[in-house]
Amino acid sequence: MRTRVGGFVRFGVGDRYPMLIDSARITVRAGAGGNGCVSFRREKFVPRGGPNGGDGGRGGSIVFEVDEGINTLLHLHHRRLIKADNGQNGRGSNKTGAGGDDAVLLLPPGTVVRNAETLEVIGDLVDPGQQMVVARGGRGGRGNARFATSTNRVPRTAEDGQPGEKFELELELKLLADVGLVGLPNAGKSTLLSRLSAARPKVADYPFTTVEPHLGVVASPDDELRTLVMADIPGIIEGAHEGAGLGTQFLRHVERCPVLLQLVDLCADESLGAGVDTIRGELEAHEAPLENRPWVLVGTKLDSVAERQPVLADLEAVGGRHGVRWTAISAVTGEGVDQLVRMLFDLVEEVGKTP
Repeated sequence: MRTRVGGFVRFGVGDRYPMLIDSARITVRAGAGGNGCVSFRREKFVPRGGPNGGDGGRGGSIVFEVDEGINTLLHLHHRRLIKADNGQNGRGSNKTGAGGDDAVLLLPPGTVVRNAETLEVIGDLVDPGQQMVVARGGRGGRGNARFATSTNRVPRTAEDGQPGEKFELELELKLLADVGLVGLPNAGKSTLLSRLSAARPKVADYPFTTVEPHLGVVASPDDELRTLVMADIPGIIEGAHEGAGLGTQFLRHVERCPVLLQLVDLCADESLGAGVDTIRGELEAHEAPLENRPWVLVGTKLDSVAERQPVLADLEAVGGRHGVRWTAISAVTGEGVDQLVRMLFDLVEEVGKTP
């Protein structure tokens, strides 16, 4: 029998949850096996009934299961120990003790499980319903009936149950999305996500308004049944891989995205080429290979550009230098947004949904 570990939190994609907890360190302890029993048959008119001690039950295991209704590790923020039930001891009349219930911990899709001591990756939980046993329950001890032999007809020994496995684990959530938004702070990533989806990230006229990743579901302008998932992460600045700004701690949330969308502010004081090169350099310095991921260059805040022709020519030159598709949009007025979405759907279909 398996029991769900309570206290988990569910949020729909695009909902405004209070905080995205994307990492956790927990200890899992499987149940110990029950002890074997020392017992002898005692019945009237049955002399020398012999041993009849039963075996102990097996301890419960710790099982991780993917639940697509969860997209945060918030339910583990204050819960550091997950344990399963112990097996019951064996009893007389050759009765085996009941096995302990498994403890099933529900986790969001995209959770990476590591051994906290060795940092070895134990499992990568992606598919809904996927299960993984991370700590096995201990075996129950044998009762004295198991030790009866022709030369030892009255065994008075039984085994103790074995302890369950115990591990300290690190859980790391990497969001599952089709398109990841990257760019300098205040490049318009959150504004674009709120324009295209029901997600409502914080939008303000100052840098680093986004301090945690957000997900949004984007529908095709030609077919509402066709959708893709877009992830917005906090802005990246030069030196982020060395800890500047918010660092690159959130880049892991776009590691699974087959397509990246790099936004650049058309009204920024810095040249377009320099801004793009800053982000490309940080992606290259990231521990996971992101610089070779297919991407689209998007100029934002087109509605605020006074003279469009030289700015668009500069954007075209930067896109040509990198050999990528490019476009310019205004997330406020909606200009160019549908064209961008069609471009993204085409590119996601070309490269597939697995990076």
